[in-house]
Amino acid sequence: MNPSLVQRAARIRLMIFDVDGVLTDGSLHYGADGEALKTFNVQDGLGIKLLQESGVQTAIISARTSPQVIRRAADLGIGHLHQGGHDKLTPFHALLEKTGLTAEQVGFIGDDVVDLPILSRVGLAVAVPNGRAEVLNRAHHVTTAHGGRGAVREICELLMQAQGSYERVMAQFLV
Repeated sequence: MNPSLVQRAARIRLMIFDVDGVLTDGSLHYGADGEALKTFNVQDGLGIKLLQESGVQTAIISARTSPQVIRRAADLGIGHLHQGGHDKLTPFHALLEKTGLTAEQVGFIGDDVVDLPILSRVGLAVAVPNGRAEVLNRAHHVTTAHGGRGAVREICELLMQAQGSYERVMAQFLV
């Protein structure tokens, strides 16, 4: 792992996730009643839970509003959730104020141009490989896995490894 990336990841105390294209593959399926359906990756979900066990807080900031995201955040115990609006910077600043963290202590993973205002300010900017070129060019790290296909699990494990908590958190499964 790149030493600069390890240093950045070691400082992260809050990881923020985008939804569409990161926690999901970005596809929207509409049911007969017009409701948009989302598919989440179970391994990504466990990665978030393990990251929380390691002591890193988690948050979601999403431009779209969806009851499925509220449900997923509740299922995973994600403590901070903001949905609705392309202005992601305002909820980001509110989150910094609420947590008392600096931008350098925050990581964000995104895929599209609405994510750039946060990505350009955080201590660890992460993109998924299927993200827009503008996002990929500004990221400190691009995951190997695509959005909705393990990218979140990958970044959660990278953070735990950089912070030295991976072995401790995984020990519960290696009995």
